[in-house]
Amino acid sequence: MRHQSPVYLAVAALATALVIAGIYVTFWGESNVEGGNSAESLNGGLEAFAVGEMVNFAVFGSPEHPDPVQFVDGEGQSRSFDDWKGKVVLVNLWATWCGPCRHEMPALDRLQAELGGEEFEVLAVSLDRSGLDLPREFYAENNIEHLGLYNDASARTGVALGVFGMPTTVLLDREGRLLGRLVGPAEWDAPDAVALMRAAIDQPD
Repeated sequence: MRHQSPVYLAVAALATALVIAGIYVTFWGESNVEGGNSAESLNGGLEAFAVGEMVNFAVFGSPEHPDPVQFVDGEGQSRSFDDWKGKVVLVNLWATWCGPCRHEMPALDRLQAELGGEEFEVLAVSLDRSGLDLPREFYAENNIEHLGLYNDASARTGVALGVFGMPTTVLLDREGRLLGRLVGPAEWDAPDAVALMRAAIDQPD
């Protein structure tokens, strides 16, 4: 059997490596650029704003609709996320017995005062099993003036949003799809949080 020279073997190995690299680059480019499936194309590049106070905000690569769910407003009327279609919505799940939840409510109230309107809303949904009375008292005692009052005594809203502890806050786009989630409390009126919310609001439809 004829033996190949070391130079020949080295050249052959290099050629094979270049071919493999070329194939890899081609498929990578088709998957993430030409196909439009990159995380940035799906969530508007929000991960660039998950810094500082928002460093624990997990941006989803592929926004999805949560399961349908019902909760009630301060008048006892049934509501769903569909009622906020067309707005970017920050959904905060909290309860009056949850210390970290209580701590971050004033910041959420200030965020609503700053950005709330036709384009954006903070939707704080209490999971108190006793209903609206305790959340209503908490709002009054802590001067929560800009947040609407909502309650889900069944806690099914948490199940629909994949929440396993409180406080947890999720961001929905104008179509009601999940853009990201932050588990635990945050200073929601901090500059980093406001910048993230503005980036979500400014995403193209």
